[in-house]
Amino acid sequence: MGETIAGKQLGKKAMVIGALANNFPDIDVFAHFFTTPAGNLLAHRGITHSIFACLFFSLVFSLALPKIFKKTTVTFKRSLVLIGSGLFLHILMDACTSYGTGWFEPFSHYRVSFNTLFIIDPFFLLPLLIATVTLLILKKTSVKRLAVANTSLTLSAIYLLITVMIKIYVNEIVKNDLQTNQIPNKDYMVTPTPLNNLLWNVVTQNEDNCYIAFYSIFDKEKKLQYEIFPKQDSLLGPYKNSEEVSLLKRFSKNYYCFSNGDSSLIFSDLRFGRIGGWYDPKAEFVFNFDIIRKNDATHIQQARIKALGKKPVEALLERIRGK
Repeated sequence: MGETIAGKQLGKKAMVIGALANNFPDIDVFAHFFTTPAGNLLAHRGITHSIFACLFFSLVFSLALPKIFKKTTVTFKRSLVLIGSGLFLHILMDACTSYGTGWFEPFSHYRVSFNTLFIIDPFFLLPLLIATVTLLILKKTSVKRLAVANTSLTLSAIYLLITVMIKIYVNEIVKNDLQTNQIPNKDYMVTPTPLNNLLWNVVTQNEDNCYIAFYSIFDKEKKLQYEIFPKQDSLLGPYKNSEEVSLLKRFSKNYYCFSNGDSSLIFSDLRFGRIGGWYDPKAEFVFNFDIIRKNDATHIQQARIKALGKKPVEALLERIRGK
């Protein structure tokens, strides 16, 4: 975007400025030095990812840019488009994942999540990555620069549109399946499994239980098989009134379950699925927290996130083919 908007005025500096603007909302990662583990979950993608903050910083940085690069022809208007596109594209792409993004902070804690992309999607990333490397190599006077930038943006935008269309298609199948099987639910969500947009993780929930299923767009039957995961709030015991536990529930949008660990109570956020859940019913959830009672205080520690291995990837490719 930096090359497309201001490459002629700033040269390769436009890419650097665009990248800095695009990554600026993630300055909230430093919040972990000042907050609890549960509080940090909500601090990330919070106020710095809001529409209000993006508007404010777009204006501030755009006023400063022409003064920094006085020898160029970059104007306030072009600076505003360059900085603003970086900031707003960041919060838009974050909202495409299932984590949740605080667009309306500080006026509302509602988290926007469209659930159309996995956190890393190689098909979306690859055109942008290739173009970035190419633009770094090409001379700033090359007439090919704009074509390279625009082609990569077009390809990624088309893929993004396709993911939205697939999401709508899968959503309709899940909605009809829940009605047909009369599964009691308050709401449901569908989100892509790792590294693809063809196999989807389906989660629905009511007051007592969560239900999880997988659906590939290549499945022969538009029928889902659900596994039941009781929320098990009864396990909370001394943690029942803990503010940290309340924050975890809020973060998960109530898609959670509790289970007993060896020396702690385990909180699992079901929105992020299970690595290998598409072939192993006993696979662990990706996003877990250990809750421990120590010295009359509740301590929460994020468990290690399980990485993809060879067997889960092979099973993932097999499951994507449908059944």
